[in-house]
Amino acid sequence: MTDFFRHAWTIAAKDLRTEIRNREVISAAASFALVVLLMFGFAFDPSSNFEVRSLTGGLLWIIYVFAGILILNRGFARETVNDCLGALTAAPISPASIFIGKAFANWVLLVAMELISLPLFGMFYDIRVYDRFGDLLIILALGSWALSIIGTIFGAVTANNRLRELMLPVLVFPMVLPALMACVELTGLALLNEPFGDSIAWLKLLVGFDIIFTLLGSVLLEPVLHQ
Repeated sequence: MTDFFRHAWTIAAKDLRTEIRNREVISAAASFALVVLLMFGFAFDPSSNFEVRSLTGGLLWIIYVFAGILILNRGFARETVNDCLGALTAAPISPASIFIGKAFANWVLLVAMELISLPLFGMFYDIRVYDRFGDLLIILALGSWALSIIGTIFGAVTANNRLRELMLPVLVFPMVLPALMACVELTGLALLNEPFGDSIAWLKLLVGFDIIFTLLGSVLLEPVLHQ
């Protein structure tokens, strides 16, 4: 078990060091998120329309999902250079460690992008995002992990595909839809400073989704890498 986490951390640290050096992925994703935030800010007037304010959770996750695809596309794509993917597959480490390491690196980058854009979202929509920041942070962490694990497994599937930039969102969006529905519902309530109430079932769904697909991804990556 110690070797499992050590190998997973080695994979994650490698990807994060690569991103820290060039910063091209997080910069592109954050820039995309900020541009879409600005467009939505001009398109809607949430300060005078409660119906629009009730949609803020959905608008926020639309931004996060599309910006996140830019991050997820690079997870395994960077391993295709010089046949690094083949070397990674042949390394004496378990595919589950590779999966967890890749997913964790993607998760860190997703959360970083979300935290960069969240304050500007609050400014554009006149929402005090820090009133329920603890709840928002939990939702962002769980939702980002759901997006990360699904994006990681399908990133491995499409790594050698010339159309991976097109194929990845087509595969990821339908699979991650239940988690996104939960994130939209919970985020909307948190942003409007309303109690979760019966919507706590969405939180249970989100946690269950993360657990189930983390286990599935750890098992399924080996046949994917050896296809």
